[in-house]
Amino acid sequence: MKRREAITELGDALRTLAEHATTTEMPAGDLLRAAAELREIAARLGERSRGRSTLPSADDLLGGVRMYNPVTGGGSALAPPLRIEVVAGVAIGRCTLGLAFEGPPRFAHGGVSAMLLDQILGHAVVASGNPGMTVRLDTVYRAPVPLLTPLRLTAEVRHVDGRRVTATGTIATEAEPGTTLVSASGTFVGLRADQTRRLFGPVLQTEA
Repeated sequence: MKRREAITELGDALRTLAEHATTTEMPAGDLLRAAAELREIAARLGERSRGRSTLPSADDLLGGVRMYNPVTGGGSALAPPLRIEVVAGVAIGRCTLGLAFEGPPRFAHGGVSAMLLDQILGHAVVASGNPGMTVRLDTVYRAPVPLLTPLRLTAEVRHVDGRRVTATGTIATEAEPGTTLVSASGTFVGLRADQTRRLFGPVLQTEA
């Protein structure tokens, strides 16, 4: 789909921009000129925009395509993006975090680790055939997550009790996949039909 390809191209450019904007040491005058140019581009993009209750035209909600997901979306300036595959029931994700995700010097912000884990845990839950929303996420930070380093995330479902599903996951580096940097346990609950209508009714009606 040409629109998805174009969105991904724009997303790549925005991610490069975010990385350079957080690492640049250019003089103040250059920064101000760049800001003015970017405001002009932002104004053009904003001439046609969607509201909160309208899905992006390039998305396929039932097909799992979310172009602007802030963790996996190719069109999101916020996403690393995280690439996920499922192997023998285990969700495996890979990404590299740039300096735009820095918390402590040289390492990722702890909230970014939690966001990555929430995403891959949810992916494992959906892949198991028991989709649900996060109701609890317990995160254990064992060591800081390094920036500019290929990362490997894993997640799998541990227990299913009706609509309630428990999954666990980890973050490690590709070079040392056996050394856990951050681990998490998440609880997900499948929505009843009435809950789905109440939370997502306007969006689902737009999709239909």
